[in-house]
Amino acid sequence: MGVNDGDEGLRRRGCSCTKNDFLPEESFQSWGNYVQALKATPLRFKDRVLTRSLDTTEIHEIKARSEHEMKKTLTWWDLIWFGIGAVIGAGIFVLTGQEARQEAGPAVVLSFVVSGLSAMLSVFCYTEFAVEIPVAGGSFAYLRVELGDFVAFVAAGNILLEYVIGGAAVARSWTSYFATLCNKQPEDFRIIVHSMPEDYGQLDPIAVGVSAVICILAVVSTKGSSRFNYIASIIHVVVILFIIIGGFANADTKNYKPFAPFGTRGVFKASAVLFFAYIGFDAVSTMAEETKNPAKDIPIGLVGSMAVTTLAYCLLAIALCLMQPYYTINVDAPFSVAFEAVGWDWAKYVVAFGALKGMTTVLLVSAVGQARYLTHIARTHMMPPWLAQVHGKTGTPVNATIVMLTATAIIAFFTKLNILSNLLSISTLFIFMLVAVALLVRRYYVSGVTTTANQVKLIVCILLILISSIATAAYWGLSKHGWIGYCITVPIWFLGTLYLAVFVPQARAPKLWGVPLVPWLPSASIAINIFLLGSIDRASFARFGVWTVILLLYYIFFGLHASYDTAKASGENDRAAGGTWKQMEEGGAISSATDPNNTSANPGA
Repeated sequence: MGVNDGDEGLRRRGCSCTKNDFLPEESFQSWGNYVQALKATPLRFKDRVLTRSLDTTEIHEIKARSEHEMKKTLTWWDLIWFGIGAVIGAGIFVLTGQEARQEAGPAVVLSFVVSGLSAMLSVFCYTEFAVEIPVAGGSFAYLRVELGDFVAFVAAGNILLEYVIGGAAVARSWTSYFATLCNKQPEDFRIIVHSMPEDYGQLDPIAVGVSAVICILAVVSTKGSSRFNYIASIIHVVVILFIIIGGFANADTKNYKPFAPFGTRGVFKASAVLFFAYIGFDAVSTMAEETKNPAKDIPIGLVGSMAVTTLAYCLLAIALCLMQPYYTINVDAPFSVAFEAVGWDWAKYVVAFGALKGMTTVLLVSAVGQARYLTHIARTHMMPPWLAQVHGKTGTPVNATIVMLTATAIIAFFTKLNILSNLLSISTLFIFMLVAVALLVRRYYVSGVTTTANQVKLIVCILLILISSIATAAYWGLSKHGWIGYCITVPIWFLGTLYLAVFVPQARAPKLWGVPLVPWLPSASIAINIFLLGSIDRASFARFGVWTVILLLYYIFFGLHASYDTAKASGENDRAAGGTWKQMEEGGAISSATDPNNTSANPGA
C-alpha cells in the first residue's frame, strides 16, 4: 500500500457510520485477530510507553485523519475573549465568598494572587507548545510528543472527565442563577422524582436545554461561537465592572481588619480551591489549529486573557470584603447578599444576570475545547476514529462535540450540584504539572543530540524537582506549624533546578516563541501545582484513582491495540515511500518483525 492509498484509507474512516468507523484496525477485524492482539499486549504496551511522537507527525499526518481541515479564522483578539469567556464563570461568584468566610478572610485576594501565579506559569508552558505544535489536541498532543502515548492517554482521559463534570456543574448552576433572576427557587424549575435517590432525583431539564443550545452554537461555526462569546463576554465584563465600582462605592475599610484571620495556612488552603476559578485557559490552547498566526496570536491571547482575569478576580475579592465583614459573607450568593447588606437590593438581579452570561460563555468555550481534545485523541485511534470527523462545510468536529455535550447533559440532568462540586478534581493540576515536565524534556532532550550522560543528569534533576515538590506538599499537609522540613525540601528543589540550569545544556531552542527563564519557570510551575495538589481533599484523589483504573482497562483492551495498529500502518506507509519508522514516531521499541502476534503482518490470523 502506498502513501496516498494509506492516507485515503485514513480519511475515509470518518465519512460514514459503520463498524469500520469505530474499530477499523486489523486487531478488531476478527475474534482471532483480537485474541492474538491480547496475547501481544505486553510487547505492544512497552512499545506505546517508549514511543514518542514527532511535531511533524502531529501537525501533518495525524491531523490529516479528520478528512477535512479546521478553518483558520481566529486572531489574538478572538483568543483573548475566548480566554476571558472560558475562565471567568460561576467560580468567582461562588468560591470567593466561600473561601473568604471559611478560610482566608480579606486575605482571599492573596489567595487569588497565588493561584493566579500558578495558572500564569502553566499558561507560559502551554504557550510554547501551542505555538510550535498548533493542533487541536492541546495537552494530549504535547505530552504525546514529549512523554509518550501512554502518559498522554491517561492525562487526556482525566481532562476530558473534568470537562464533562465541570460542564454539568455549570449547567446546573445556570438553572440556579436563572431562578434568582426570575425571583424564584431552583426547585421551581426542576422535576422532583421521589422514587429516585435524593442526590439524583432532582431532574434539571433547563440544564439539558442550555447544553443543547451550546452544542448547536459549537457545531455550527467556531468563528460564530467566537462572535457570540465576544458579545456575551463584553456584557459579562460590564457587569463585573459594575460589581467592582459598586463595591468600592460602598466600601468600609474597617471590614478589612483583621486582614488574615486564618493566617498563612488559610491563604494557601484557599488558593488550592480558588485555582479552579482559573480552569479553562487550556481550552484556548486547543484552538491553535484554527488560529491564523499561532506564533503571534497564541502568546498574546493566552497571556493577555490570564492577566485580565487575574486582575478582575483580585478587584472583585477586594470589593466583596470591603462591603461587609468577612464573617457575614454569604457562602452561596456572596455578591448578591453583600449588595443587599448595603441597601442595593436591586443589584442582585444584575449579579445574577452577569453570572448567567459568565456561565454561558464558560459552557461554550468548554464545549469547543473538549471536542477538540477528543478529536485529536480519535485521530490517533486511541478513541474510535469516527469521533475525529471534521465537517467539510462548518470546519468543526461535529461528532466529538455532540458526544461530549450529550454526556454533559445526561450528568447535569440527574446529578445534584453538591455531588458534582464535591468532584473538584486533581486532574487539571496533574495535567499542568505534566505539561511543565514535558517542557523540560522538550528543551533538554533530543534523540540523537543529547548524550547519555546528559540524559542521566536530566532524569536525576527532574526526579529531584518532583520528589522535593511532593515532599514539600506532604509536609505542608501533615505539619501544622513545623518549618524544619521546608529547610530540607526547598533547597533540594533549588539545587536540582540550579544543576539543570548550569550543568545540563539545552538540546533544543524554541523556533518561534519560547518560555523565558527555563528551567526556573517550568520548575516553579511543577512545584506550585504539586503544592496545591497537597491541599486537595481525599475524595478527589479517590475519584482520580477510580477513573484512572477505568482508563487503564479501556486502554489495555481497546485503545492500546487500535493506536498500535494505526501507528505501525503509518510507519509501513512511510517505509514504502523510502522513509523509516523513526521519521514518523520516535522511540518505537518494537517493529512488526519482533511482534510475533502482529495481526497487520498476518491479517488472516
